[in-house]
Amino acid sequence: MNRYPKHYTYKGRIIKFSQTQVMGILNITPDSFSDGGRFHKKTAALEQADLMISQGVNIIDVGGESSRPGANKVSAEEEMNRVIPIISEISRKHPGVLISIDTMKVDVARKAMAAGASMINDITGLRDPMMVNLISKLKAPVVIMHMQGTPQTMQKNPQYKDVVCDIKNYFVERANFCKRRGINKIILDPGIGFGKTRNHNLEILRRLEEIVELRWPVLVGLSRKSFIGKTLGTMVDTRLNGTLASNAIAVSKGAKIIRVHDVVENLHVARMADIINKGMKYRKTQQLLEPNENNNNCNR
Repeated sequence: MNRYPKHYTYKGRIIKFSQTQVMGILNITPDSFSDGGRFHKKTAALEQADLMISQGVNIIDVGGESSRPGANKVSAEEEMNRVIPIISEISRKHPGVLISIDTMKVDVARKAMAAGASMINDITGLRDPMMVNLISKLKAPVVIMHMQGTPQTMQKNPQYKDVVCDIKNYFVERANFCKRRGINKIILDPGIGFGKTRNHNLEILRRLEEIVELRWPVLVGLSRKSFIGKTLGTMVDTRLNGTLASNAIAVSKGAKIIRVHDVVENLHVARMADIINKGMKYRKTQQLLEPNENNNNCNR
């Protein structure tokens, strides 16, 4: 059984798992599903980064290519033109902040890490051998996501025997693969919305603790996703409450990183869930409630 890590470090920057980490989304794209175009220009992107940092975000996840269903592919050159100046400036202005590069392209990842990023978020789960070689060489933290198909095909009738068991088996294979190649700072992302139906996504959330049992840190990206809209009948800009409820459940089941658009609200959810979870564990460990006749009050 893997020993659960307390933290990951990279070039002096630390991802702590003693409390839930809030990862703020910064899409430098014109076509992302929720905020496409809002931060496509450098000034707006940097202002948003400053805002999230002032709000207390733990990690900023910078992406230059939309991964929404059916999204158009972007060249590595275009993606680098979008994200590298932003990462460089955030790193220069806020040297202590932890930056993640959200990319499936090894050239983008390499330049982003050189520009100041501290972890790689690969939605393909390290399908590219060159990405594997890069992460092995850097000894950097990596998010391995589960995705059935590609962003262009993933929502065309996704099917599983048992969605949680299938994802767990995938992660076991990926973790063993990484270990053999000297990659040990692994974070698992079950890929909510990536090759899953609404019911698949809800089932993953219901049984998230089964993935947490693998004892690698788990990241969930639920923010404003379509499964929330389909469940509540809400449009993308009115899914905050559904997002907060979903993230509260995820944290209560052991998620260590939540990837979000709305930092303050989700930070409050994460901190409350952490406090409640730690309090429950403390009570259980210390056996504060001894069996006696005064403990039957729940029947009142």
